[in-house]
Amino acid sequence: MPADPVDLDDAPAIEAADASNMLEAVASSAAQIRAAGSVVADVGFELVDAGQRPRSIVCVGMGGSGVAGDVLRAVLGPGVPVPIWVHKDLGVPGWVGVNDLVLAVSCSGTTQETLSAGAEAARRGAVVVGIGAPNSPLEAVVEKARGQYFPVPAGRQPRASLWSLAVPALLLAEHLGLVAERLDLEAAAVSLEGAAAKCAVARDTLVNPAKSLALRLGGNVVTQIWGCSPLTAAAAYRFACQLNENAKMAAAYGVLPEAAHNQIVAFDGVGTAGGGRDIFADPYEGGYAAAVPELVQVLLRDPGAESEPVARRADIAVSLAEDRGIRVEQLVAEGATRLERLARMIGLIDFTSVYVGIAAGHDPTPVDAIGSLKRELA
Repeated sequence: MPADPVDLDDAPAIEAADASNMLEAVASSAAQIRAAGSVVADVGFELVDAGQRPRSIVCVGMGGSGVAGDVLRAVLGPGVPVPIWVHKDLGVPGWVGVNDLVLAVSCSGTTQETLSAGAEAARRGAVVVGIGAPNSPLEAVVEKARGQYFPVPAGRQPRASLWSLAVPALLLAEHLGLVAERLDLEAAAVSLEGAAAKCAVARDTLVNPAKSLALRLGGNVVTQIWGCSPLTAAAAYRFACQLNENAKMAAAYGVLPEAAHNQIVAFDGVGTAGGGRDIFADPYEGGYAAAVPELVQVLLRDPGAESEPVARRADIAVSLAEDRGIRVEQLVAEGATRLERLARMIGLIDFTSVYVGIAAGHDPTPVDAIGSLKRELA
């Protein structure tokens, strides 16, 4: 159960509520990029033949570890010359074979689904590359397959290790000649440093974009998040997952144009109150049971990459939501490269999700329900 709500302008109270230091872990994102680049330089790619481009790359991983595959696919973009398949399940797709590369990612190195995928890929003769904890069962699987393994630091939750997990995958793609634009890791790190400075605990809500967004997303709301390009589709999924885990709240994600064929109908239901909402009304008048959750629609925009049909659908969706009294938040991806734009957006997303949780009285780090599920499975 959550503790008492926390005032986001009370820095000591925030630090006390964040007992496991999730904010510090999020602020380490730039350092993760640089450290992961050094690890890859030390390990090298001698076991991965750059002259033999795979038929496909299959990225396997679950939860926060699996997001590394989403980042890889988003940064490479739709023009990548080989399919990038993100697989979040046991085993591998039936078509995987000797011509494919399977990238197995598990921060702990113990994830059941990822271990089964790595072992099955090796059995079929695929090239296997692993990213995860050192001296772990995953490393043993990859070594048995004679594949390359990249260790990541221990001590952080998978969702707080995104860049430690994603950078080796990105550099692998660069090694294979699959990156169309320059992979500027330092620019991405600088962007994440900028996000950490703007979203720091000591900065008041009025000048802190993550705290102010957190206040608008917190409380009795249902958050629906849409990506408007392949890049922001990955960010939308990340945002929903971060709100689930850090804030312990329900959140749904979708991608335009598909979301315009189903999720948009939520505009006619939750929190619309007959087509208009009195922003001055007490939502709890008549008792807690009478309160109706408010829908907040978030759109992640990527102006340089949105197709004209998708951009038009996004603009119309904003108008439809606002006509129904639904609050709309639009975040715009900024940066010179796909990686920089994604990093800058994820930096804001990650800080926001932590502040939403803290404001509601949650310690962002524990994920008790996941732990309970794993104990039952064991």
